[in-house]
Formats: sequence, C-alpha cells, structure tokens
Amino acid sequence: MRPVDFEYTSPTSIEEVVRSLADGGGEATIMGGGQSLMPVLRMRMADPDLLVDLRRVPELKQVREEGDHLVIGAMTTHHTVAHDPLVAAHAGVLGQAAASVGDPQIRYRGTIGGSLAHADPAGDIAPAVLALDGAIEISGPAGARTVPAAEFFHGPFTTALDEGEVVTAVRVPKHTGWGMHYEKFAQVAQSWCIVAVAAAVQVEDGAVARARLGMANMGQTPLRAEAAEAALRGAPLQQGALHDAAARAGEGTSPAVDAAGTAEYRRHLAGVLAGRAVTAAAGVGG
Repeated sequence: MRPVDFEYTSPTSIEEVVRSLADGGGEATIMGGGQSLMPVLRMRMADPDLLVDLRRVPELKQVREEGDHLVIGAMTTHHTVAHDPLVAAHAGVLGQAAASVGDPQIRYRGTIGGSLAHADPAGDIAPAVLALDGAIEISGPAGARTVPAAEFFHGPFTTALDEGEVVTAVRVPKHTGWGMHYEKFAQVAQSWCIVAVAAAVQVEDGAVARARLGMANMGQTPLRAEAAEAALRGAPLQQGALHDAAARAGEGTSPAVDAAGTAEYRRHLAGVLAGRAVTAAAGVGG
C-alpha cells in the first residue's frame, strides 16, 4: 500500500523545525530515521499533511560533554551511540542497549530520539536512559524544556510531547566508574524483547552502594525496578545475595499478557535478567 500524498520539508536548524511544525497546524509529522514511521505511513495508519525531516539539522547529531552530563542529539543513530567513546566511558549501558536494537540496517538509520519519542514499551533505549537517571530535552513553540525520563512516558506510544514539540536531545549524568550491563530476552534475534533490564551499579567497600535498574516491557511504560534497587543497596558482592535482591525486580509491576508469556512469567523473567545484569555490572563472576 502506498502512503497518502503529503508535503515535505527538510529544515536545517531546530528553530526551522519548530516553525515547520507550527505551519503544519497539528497535521505535521516528524521523521527521524524513519524506522518506525515508514511502515506506519505505508499502511496508512498515519496521514500527515506535512512531513518534517530532521536529517539536515546538524546540532541533533552531536554527542558532547556538558560538565558532569553527556548530551546526545536526538538524531544520533543507534550505531553511533553503540560505538561512541564518551558513551562507553560514562554511560556504557546506553551503548550496550543501542547495540542490541534490531539489526545493523536499523541501527545505522534508527535514532535514539526517535526510539524515545515512539515510546514502545518494549524499546531498548528507554530502560537504559531510566537506569542512568536521564532526561529528555524538548523544543517547541513555547521554547525549550527538559523532562526527566521517569516523567516522559505516559503510556504505550504516548509521551509528554505537546503539539508542535520535538525531542532534541537526551541528557544523562555521567556514571564514570559505575559498572553497567544490559540483559535482553527475545524469542528470536532482532525481535522486540519479551523483557529487558538495564543495570547501573556503584560498588564501594565490597558492597553495592547504589543500583539503578530500568526495565522494558514490564508495564504500559518503561519502568524502574524500585523494589530491587532498594534491596540491592548495601548487598555484599556475592552472587547469591545479588541474585536474591535483584529477583524483586518484578514486584509491583503489571506486565502485559500475550502470546509471549503471562504476567507471572514476565515478572519471574525480570528477576532473572536483573540478577544477571547486576552481577555482571558489579563484576561478580559465575
């Protein structure tokens, strides 16, 4: 099936993007890498009057340091995030999550901002950003604003973006020296995860000082595993103790029930994956 007819524009600055969206009068659609949008257009599940292509906006493709934060432009591809040395040094779990997205073709074209704005509960990028206590930078008619990742996702494919707004960057605090790991379980390679867990762990004096766990496909939005995080604080660096604490990752969640598994199965799987992610991040072998 062919998409409906639409106008096309390719701005070269964020200001031009915002003006183009305003000109679209609520009937404009943003295109980043197009990996989620193009199938929707072909199936005529979206019929925009105007398509605003972000590929020619250079400031959306930068990975840079700003003090104790990394700022990653929304149009930075998964491939770039997966191989960027700043990400590897200060936010490694985000690079690992990006490296797990789809296949090489998708990683070369798909973008980190597009993944977050799409807000699929099974997406790989959001749990890593949550584990890093990140935030989403947004620009729109009222100016620029920053929304904590924990407040950005409102439901499946629904976010805090208002009409005429666009994601411009992801901002994450540097977690230099923290151990990190991403665990993902899927039915087949390159498919959406059944459950995924991103772990960031700070170790001090032979114990876990702080742990942050982001989860995918454990509810209507990406989630933090708060019960497991609390149980992990102060846990000794012993495999059994870490697995026992991480096993609480599914507590308080309401995952979907579908052909891939029941809610009980997903809660159990979240605990298993969290245990693997935490022990790997903490450097506990076995």
